[in-house]
Amino acid sequence: MPVEKYRSVEEMNRAPVRVLPGNRFDRFIRHCARYWKLAPRVYPRGVVKFRSAEEAQDARIHWY
Repeated sequence: MPVEKYRSVEEMNRAPVRVLPGNRFDRFIRHCARYWKLAPRVYPRGVVKFRSAEEAQDARIHWY
């Protein structure tokens, strides 16, 4: 992809977005979205207090 120079932010915003043929980023984004719909992260609600660092580490391993 070539380097482009702009004199202002407005000129940069008016420039068209170039996408190379065969760019697989959009496919990657779709796969990521599908993954998070199938396996969403579930966090406990509210604030959690821990009595020790070990208890916090155990909770971290369990939640993530």
